[in-house]
This record gives sequence, structure tokens and C-alpha cells, in this order.
Amino acid sequence: MDTAPRDTPLILIIDDDPTNRLILDRILRTSGFAVIQAENGTAGRKKARLATPDLIILDIMMPGESGFETLQQLKVDTMTSAIPVIFLSALDDLGSKVRGFELGAVDFVTKPFEPLEVLARVRINLKVVQAYRIVIAEQAARLRQIGEAQQAMLTKPEDHPEARFAVSYEPVLEAGGDYYDVFPVSGGFGYIVADISGHDLKTSFITSGIKTLLRQNTGPLFTPMETLTTINKVLHTVLPQGTFLTATYAVINPGRNLLTILSAGHPPAIFLGVNGEVEILRAEGDILGPFADIFLNQISRPVVAGDRIFLYTDGLLDTHQGKSGTSSTAIRELILACEASRPDPLAACPEQIQRRLTTSPKAKDDAVLMVVEV
Repeated sequence: MDTAPRDTPLILIIDDDPTNRLILDRILRTSGFAVIQAENGTAGRKKARLATPDLIILDIMMPGESGFETLQQLKVDTMTSAIPVIFLSALDDLGSKVRGFELGAVDFVTKPFEPLEVLARVRINLKVVQAYRIVIAEQAARLRQIGEAQQAMLTKPEDHPEARFAVSYEPVLEAGGDYYDVFPVSGGFGYIVADISGHDLKTSFITSGIKTLLRQNTGPLFTPMETLTTINKVLHTVLPQGTFLTATYAVINPGRNLLTILSAGHPPAIFLGVNGEVEILRAEGDILGPFADIFLNQISRPVVAGDRIFLYTDGLLDTHQGKSGTSSTAIRELILACEASRPDPLAACPEQIQRRLTTSPKAKDDAVLMVVEV
């Protein structure tokens, strides 16, 4: 249902009796409402889908499809399920009223009806709808502010041009649970891509803490192994049960032509050498948070100018391919997309890879793709 209010509320009347429709039409129009009519449930449901009225007045006793059946169909249709329905019927027994409310009706007016009662019930239910829309709009605005604050925390390529990276970030919610960061470390730069378990709003608040932890535990005093180990000890004490973090942490030291990779239960990074080499950088390790002590397997390899490293979250493949982000098929398809991006400028690389992978217009999980060039 459209959440944008109309200047004039639209009421749909569904009743097989043309006299009832005419009387209701007159009552509502003279009070400033817009009105459309349908003579049976089937036609009414079609008009409801096309016009998305603000409220429906529905008769129960109609030939063919009863009002109860019409309401059931309206409620299972995502296009019409949120439209409030007032039953209007000669059935005034308690059983009929209870059934109507159980099916989702918001009110019940018995025939013969009084014009003032109909108007009063229409107005009060439209006010409830309007109040609900305002609450939703306010919550959405707050959520957008949270998302904007989260986006402001993320490092952008122009913040560290010498780090030579490009990134795309597609959160499912206004604020997402995936995270990335780029920061100076001793002799070069550190690059991290992480995924916080869960897809609710609370996961987005953890990202600000991760950024602070990284800043406190990177630099000349810390090896990459020590950075993740220390972060894990902190997360183990503060994360709620069932919440954890996966991450890939890469450090490039251009002076030593060395790439160091650690993975905490995260999909493996992909290495594409400037001379055509392709390597899956499988650095096995435990997830961060649930365990006080973790295992991490650090791997290193030489690099030269022009080599590219691809860091990503599993949502990149889950969203676009419908496959597990760690399956061999999904990794292979990612590698093919990365190889196809070799001629692309670094800045355009993430977007081009996502375009090559995309098969679904609707994202189901947050997705981060970072491309780093030595």
C-alpha cells in the first residue's frame, strides 16, 4: 500500500445493492471524500489493486463471493493487505462480527445504517491509518539518519588515495551489518572487510565499535595477527550471545612487496596478478566473538605493482547468484567476473564486477566488494 497520503482520501464501496452504493457514495462525496464502486467482490478486489484506496466499505452478503471471502483474498494479496476494511451488513449477530474481525476487518456497521455513524467510523479509521503512516515515516527518517551516519564512518578512496582501492557497498537495510575499512599501518595500509551476523538494525550499531577497535589495535606496535586476536577478546566480552563477526584482514607493504592475509571465518580473498596469476587466498580461521581464544592462520605472498586483491562479503554472491558465498561454484563465478574486469580502471572495477554477477534485482543480504591494487 502506498504510504504517501492523498489530498482527498479515496474510499472503495463493494456492495451488490446499487441503492446502498448510491447512498454511501452521496454521504461520502458530500463530506469531501473521493469514491469508487464495485458491485461484487471480484470486481472490488481488482479495483483495490489498481486504485489502492485508503479504505474499503465491504458488504458481507453478496451473490457469488461473500464479503468474508473477499476480505480473505484482500489480506493475502500484498497489494491490498494493508487497506483497512469496514464491514457493512445486515448480519448483526456476534458470530458474524467476530469472524469479520478475525479475518482482519477494522470495524463493523450494521444495516440499516445511519449516515452520521458511517462518516464517524470512516473518519476515525482513516485517522488511525494516517497516524500509522506518520509513525512509519518518522521511523524511516530516523533509520535513514543512522544509515547516513554509518556511511559517513566508512573510509572512501579519496580519503587515502595512496591506498589504491575501490569499493562498493549495498546494504539491504538503510543501515547494514557489513563493514569495511582502510587505514595506514606500519609500512603500508590495512584493508578489512567484515560481516556481522544477523540482518536486523542492531548489527549496524556494532560497526562504529569495530572502527574504534581497529584504530586502537593497528600500527607499528601490532602485527596483523595481534590486531584480530585483541579485537576478538574485546568482542567476546561485549557481543550478545549468538552474535559474531567474520572478517578478512589484508595488509600490503609496498616497500617489501608483501601481502599478508588473515581470515576469521570469512570467504577467501581472490588474488589476480598483473602477469595473469590467479589464486584463492584461503587463510583459515575462527569467527570473532564467541570464543575467548581463536585460531588464525596467516598467509603471505609476494606482490608487484598492478596486482589486484578482491575482498568481499558473502552477500555479494548470495544476493546475486543465489548460491553460498563459500561454494566452489560461486567462487569460480566471482573469479571469472574479476578476470573480466582486468581492463577496467580501478575506480570502476567493483561496479563492473557486480554488474557481471547480477541476476536478481532484489538484494537479500548486505554486499561489500573491495578491490585493492598494489
